[in-house]
Amino acid sequence: MIGSIGAAAAAICVVLCTVAFQVGAGAAEVKFKYEIKEFQVPLDHFSFLSNATFNIRYLYNDSFVDKKNAHTPIFFYTGNEGDIELFAQNTGFMWELAEKQRALLIFAEHRYYGKSLPFGASTFNASMPDHLAYFTVEQTLEDYAMLITFLRNDLPLPVVAFGGSYGGMLAAWFRMKYPHLVAGALAASAPILQFPGITDCDIFYRIVTSVFQNAYNSNCTTNIGRSWKTFETLGGTEAGKKQISDAFNLCHPIKNDADLKNFLDYIEEVYGNLAMVNYPYNSSFLAPLPPYPVRQVCFYLKDLHQSDADLLHAMASALAVYTNYTGSVKCLDTSVNSNADDSGWNVQTCNQMVMPFCSNSTDSMFRPSSWNFKEFSDKCYKDYRLTPKPYDIILRYGGRNIETATNIIFSNGLLDPWSGGGVLQAPNNKVDIIILPEGAHHLDLRNSNPADPPSVRDARNKEASIIARWIHEF
Repeated sequence: MIGSIGAAAAAICVVLCTVAFQVGAGAAEVKFKYEIKEFQVPLDHFSFLSNATFNIRYLYNDSFVDKKNAHTPIFFYTGNEGDIELFAQNTGFMWELAEKQRALLIFAEHRYYGKSLPFGASTFNASMPDHLAYFTVEQTLEDYAMLITFLRNDLPLPVVAFGGSYGGMLAAWFRMKYPHLVAGALAASAPILQFPGITDCDIFYRIVTSVFQNAYNSNCTTNIGRSWKTFETLGGTEAGKKQISDAFNLCHPIKNDADLKNFLDYIEEVYGNLAMVNYPYNSSFLAPLPPYPVRQVCFYLKDLHQSDADLLHAMASALAVYTNYTGSVKCLDTSVNSNADDSGWNVQTCNQMVMPFCSNSTDSMFRPSSWNFKEFSDKCYKDYRLTPKPYDIILRYGGRNIETATNIIFSNGLLDPWSGGGVLQAPNNKVDIIILPEGAHHLDLRNSNPADPPSVRDARNKEASIIARWIHEF
């Protein structure tokens, strides 16, 4: 897969196929069609000695483009931690706005994710840790800068970056670092402040707790808070381990303390995922889910359960909303938490993306936990031979000191646990802040839906107006 740079350095390889995805949008279904293409990039953008290259994928749709317009806008999605097709099918706002602005649509895949693997099948080979050396934000943004330069073909075309979550962080940083290439950026649910010394490490879990507390009644979070002790008590005996395994229909029954810890870690992540995708309609972004899934989970926990046995079965029923909403899952595999790519993201958290997390049982429904950087760093070195740099991102992009940033929209839903690390106050009059009181994780980037709350519709209208102004000013 890795070749040498020659005349084909900016070459493009087209996969001759068209892919259509169907996304539920109320009563109707929306089909997104695009070509899958490849673009050759250097393995290391910052070396003048290495000529190694590989291909990143991107999705291409020009169906809305006005062929008579020499200044066609480019809407560019800064791909994040997963297969780029997953994000293309869950970013309907870009498609809707591209039709109005007659824009070219590009969804770029992040290196080391999906099929954009620098070393093919051996990219994450544990015996070859040097393969991970080029897995950074800077290398990725440089990939995107090269791709945009190629797509513009020396024409002065306005480019607007879009991204949600980590992709939103990339969109914001892209505009900051390459303002000559990117006219503006919509950074939805982008926690660019979720780094050491800037944001409290317990903010994520406190917001998740608040979402669950307000979903049905306070018994929901009380039951969840009690459940940790129930799981630990049952997990202390062989009979109890079997009870948990049977109640949750685990593919791999709990046999020891390590299995129990993995199970509890899995459940903890599920609560965060549920809060993130607490959308007002059926969705399948992280898992197939009903409308307002947190409310559905809390329905099973609306009554206080005193006995361990009763609470165990209530928890199993509640969590099945996330783990088996369709009823088609034969057993619960706790090694797979969502549709996102955990393997790649775990590596990134061990280099630059060091985001401290902690919790206490007083302010949240979660198990008490502290942030111990040394333990975290030791595990990173053991797993990947990487030593995390907790302040690297702050050094490169400024943390809270973004007074010089321009033409960025930071949108955050207050039901989104990542909003605690988001930009909620404008640093100047060139940065727009949009707050969605009823919004979950980057809900404004998704398809318009009849069930959307008013604040989400209003946010999209504001975003469309601002982006139209950027294009006009360009």
